[in-house]
Amino acid sequence: MKGLVLAGGAGSRLRPITYTGAKQLVPVANRPILFFVVDKLVDAGITDIGVIISPETGAEVRAALGDGARWGARLTYIVQERPAGLAHAALTARPFLGDDDFCMYLGDNLIGDSIRPAVDAFRAEPAWSASVMLKAVDDPRAFGVAVLDADGAITRLVEKPADPPSDLALVGVYLFRPSVFAAIAEIAPSARGELEITDTLSRILARGEHIHHDVLGSWWLDTGKKDDLLLANSTVLDSWLVPARLGLVDAASRVSGRVRIEAGAVVERSTIRGPVIIGAGARLTDARIGPYTSIGDGVTVLRSGVDHSVLMEGCVVEDTARLEDSLLGRRVRVRPGSTRAGALSLMVGDDCVVELA
Repeated sequence: MKGLVLAGGAGSRLRPITYTGAKQLVPVANRPILFFVVDKLVDAGITDIGVIISPETGAEVRAALGDGARWGARLTYIVQERPAGLAHAALTARPFLGDDDFCMYLGDNLIGDSIRPAVDAFRAEPAWSASVMLKAVDDPRAFGVAVLDADGAITRLVEKPADPPSDLALVGVYLFRPSVFAAIAEIAPSARGELEITDTLSRILARGEHIHHDVLGSWWLDTGKKDDLLLANSTVLDSWLVPARLGLVDAASRVSGRVRIEAGAVVERSTIRGPVIIGAGARLTDARIGPYTSIGDGVTVLRSGVDHSVLMEGCVVEDTARLEDSLLGRRVRVRPGSTRAGALSLMVGDDCVVELA
C-alpha cells in the first residue's frame, strides 16, 4: 500500500501566515503539522509516500520533509498545478500510485488515534472498495457528511450540506483500491469547479461497491483556521508532549507542570506553567509563560507574559503585559510603540484580525 499526502492548497483561512508559507508547515507543539501526518502513515507501515504540492509552496514542503529518510520512508513529490479537489489530487498522482491500494491523508489534519488498525483491516478485506474515518461533530456544515442506515452501513454522502442529514463528518483519511479511478472518471466537477471526494465515494456506492467506515474514538482537528490551530496546539501539548529540561534555567526561575525546554534555550528570572514547549535557542528573561504555549526556536520573550499562543521561529515579544490566544508568524516583533497615550500605530497584513480591549 502507498500513501498520498495532500500538501498543496492556498491556505486562505490562515492568511496572512500562509502568504509566506505552506499551511501544512505551520507548527503545532513546535513541529510542522505535516510531520505528524507522515508519522501516522509510517506507524501504519506505509513508507512509499507521494506528496501533492503546489507550485507556490512546493519548494518549502520539499525542504522541510526532504527525501523521507528521517522516517525511514521514501517520498515522491507530485505537483498539482491548481487546487481542483481531492479526487483531482488523486488523479494527478495516478502515475505514482499505479495499481496499488493507497491511503490518502490530508496534510492539515491531526487525529489522536493510530490509523494502523484501519489500514490493517483494509489490507485484510479485499471486498471493501474504500474505507473512511468518521467523527461526530457539532457543526457538520463545514465537512463532507456520511449517512448510515439502520445496520450501520454508509448509504449516502453529502459535501458541506446546508441542512446536514447527520453529524458524522468525513475525517481527512481515506483508503482506496485502484478501482477508485473508474469512479473518478464518472463524476463531473462540482458547482465550485472541483472533483469532490464525496462525489467519488457516492459513485462507488452507486456502482454497488462497499465502503467501510470507522468512527474515531479520539480527537480530530482540522487546523485550517487560527482558533483551530491553537486548539490543535493545546491538544497535542496535552497528549504527546514529552517533558525535558535540556536548556539552561537559572535559580530565580520557576518551572511547573509538563514543560519541555530544548537545548540551547536560556530561561532567566521567569515563570513557566505547563504544558509548554520552549524551542532551541530561545531566550526568556523576566517572562511569564502560561499553559498551552509553544515558543519556537530562537524566540525572545523579554519582560512579557504569553498564554495559550504559538510563537513561530525568530519572534520577539518585549515589554508586553499579556499576549494570549495569539498566532505569530516567523520573525514577528511585538513591542510598545511611541504613539501618544491612548493612540495605536499598526502595520497589519491582509485578512488579519485585531482585537482591542
